[in-house]
Amino acid sequence: NTHSIGIEHEGYAAQGASWYTEAMYQNSAKLVSYLAAKYSVRLDRAHIIGHDQVPGILPANVRGMHWDPGPYWNWEHYMRLMGAAIRPDRHSKSDVWTVAPGSADNIQPVTGCTSSGPCEPQGTNFVYLHTQPNASSPLVKDAGLHPDGSYSTTHVSDIGARLSAGQKVVVAQRSGDWAGVWYLGEIGWLYTPTSDPVLLPSGGATVSAKPGAESVPVYGRAYPEESAYAGTAVPYQTVGPLQYSIKAGQKYSLADATIATEYYYAKTYNDSIPDDHTVVRGLDRYYEIWFGHRMAFVRAADVVVNK
Repeated sequence: NTHSIGIEHEGYAAQGASWYTEAMYQNSAKLVSYLAAKYSVRLDRAHIIGHDQVPGILPANVRGMHWDPGPYWNWEHYMRLMGAAIRPDRHSKSDVWTVAPGSADNIQPVTGCTSSGPCEPQGTNFVYLHTQPNASSPLVKDAGLHPDGSYSTTHVSDIGARLSAGQKVVVAQRSGDWAGVWYLGEIGWLYTPTSDPVLLPSGGATVSAKPGAESVPVYGRAYPEESAYAGTAVPYQTVGPLQYSIKAGQKYSLADATIATEYYYAKTYNDSIPDDHTVVRGLDRYYEIWFGHRMAFVRAADVVVNK
């Protein structure tokens, strides 16, 4: 939270459109546009994110992370209101593509909104990823959400196999109207016919494991190394890998290469404990990447940047 501004919207993620009114979109977009200009926040989907994109800081936290605003928040409309429409933006050769499902008329099967059955159909902000280029194949797995090894589901809160509007991905394979993209350390397949493509050509760099490494770890926070806390009363904040990794040969879209490796220690409002309100700064560098439905971090020393 040190480097973020949080905005709460009234509503229920499982109900969507009945709460997400045009007035809410308009007012929220005006507020975010103002704050982004004031604090130099980039108006893109790597920096204007939902709670559902925030990574768990450690493996034990992944399953309990929030999933709002849910599948029915119209990201494409919202970004358009801020003058940052999700559109093709490739100006040179690139492996990166942007997800644009056309939220208003993108009806995906969702279950569990009020009961175990299907939810009332309405436009969704995502597309599902399958294990094969076939709609009847299982959805991809998410080791953090489903540690028992089971496949992701269509439950309203299960983001394990969802590519969200504005997300950037790297295509690894093609099969007819299907594209296989790198996702959570594996290939996930989405339907993107040439007559109505879900993937738009995009620009930007990618990251991959450094030469010689079979895999590199992925992290949920970019905090300082333990030695950076020396000489302070600030307790070390563990930085440990999540349940996922980037395997050799895989590529993921680089979201931000300017991540500050900092931890702000603030336990009281009046500095009543030693070193309260202290910023610990580390030397280790991290990159933010598009990895799954949620954002993730990798150590700069573990990867190479492909431009």
